[in-house]
Amino acid sequence: MFDLAARRCVSSEGGIPKLSEDEVRQLLPEVPGWRLNDGKDAIARTFSFRNFYETMAFVNALAWIAHGENHHPDLTVHYNKCVVRWNTHSVGGLSDNDFICAAKVSALLPDG
Repeated sequence: MFDLAARRCVSSEGGIPKLSEDEVRQLLPEVPGWRLNDGKDAIARTFSFRNFYETMAFVNALAWIAHGENHHPDLTVHYNKCVVRWNTHSVGGLSDNDFICAAKVSALLPDG
């Protein structure tokens, strides 16, 4: 267990490493519900809600986390769902930062 939600993102300005496929396979089980995209350069998850108000409350809480970590996802926001996609553009794939932020966002909801 890595306790990803307790960790902090590292600035990409200092040069963070891109994760290997083996490292990604190790970390993915630590963020249940998240999946690799087809190109294996990002992780994504769809969060469902009862209405627009709940969706926007989630998006605002997610934005607060992203701002605090200085690591920002791609979002697709709908009336009752939000698709969150993390990757690290500066490394051209996935870094620890993506899994840290995925864990923090998952912790926003009771079912993780």
